[in-house]
Amino acid sequence: MKFETSIRRPVAVSGVGLHHGAPVNLRIVPAPAATGIVFIRTDLKRFEIPASWQCVERVAYATSLMRRGVLISTTEHLLSVLYSMGIDNAYIELDNLEVPIVDGSGAPFVELLREAGIQTYRRPRRYLRILRPVTVEAEGKSVSIVPANRFELQCNIFFDHPLVGEQSLDTAVTPEAYANEIAPARTFGFERELDQMRDMGLIRGATLENAVCFTPRSVANAGGLRFPDECCRHKALDLIGDLALIGRPLLGRVVAEKAGHKMHAALVNMIMSDPTIYDIVTWERAQSVARPKPQLQRVMAG
Repeated sequence: MKFETSIRRPVAVSGVGLHHGAPVNLRIVPAPAATGIVFIRTDLKRFEIPASWQCVERVAYATSLMRRGVLISTTEHLLSVLYSMGIDNAYIELDNLEVPIVDGSGAPFVELLREAGIQTYRRPRRYLRILRPVTVEAEGKSVSIVPANRFELQCNIFFDHPLVGEQSLDTAVTPEAYANEIAPARTFGFERELDQMRDMGLIRGATLENAVCFTPRSVANAGGLRFPDECCRHKALDLIGDLALIGRPLLGRVVAEKAGHKMHAALVNMIMSDPTIYDIVTWERAQSVARPKPQLQRVMAG
């Protein structure tokens, strides 16, 4: 895309938060060019929290944003959809602290955006182009980004379960590919971990209508899996949502090895804290200017 976008008309959805279990009403509203994605807590005098890496507060089991003590939780699914479907500017109004989980995937948000339509502004879209590779790694897990002339990702996972095991997804992220191959993948968990997570105050809103639950040898959901590798596809969805907090469309190839929200956030922080890692370019410039010779930089995650 050469120019910035927003949606044409407001759209809304209601539901509950996955972890807090509280009811919430959410509305996506058009925003002017150069606004970015901004959350608005309508229950707190329309307090605004930009969808920015600088506002990341928690990254355990979900990505939460905070500004001046005001929280927005479980942002990654919606941000993943907005980013992948090419929406640069929008206000996200909600009347509670957690984005609704809907069916546990990004598909309902994709349908909302299709209902809303897309409007294109005259302001040129500015991309964050990766100039040299960076890797964050710890405890046998890693996430890397290397130069590329489009946004690509490779996501590799392993879970010790007969229906999961090792899975891998390698794709260029386009609106069409995302809507068909990534967005429908649901969040998931394992029956053996449910009590522990509830004791931690998590998954209070989880049901078989909004999450996949793996029993020791099968899937508890009546309809089974949407893809044989649904877990890997959902991890890719989460990864894109966390990268969206950079605030600009990416030109680079991301490779994630068993990574999660904490490691995604570490990579974003590493990129944004060092301006020599990237430059900001229009689409035309990104396609015409040669990239510097890559030199690998590794960072150990804390």
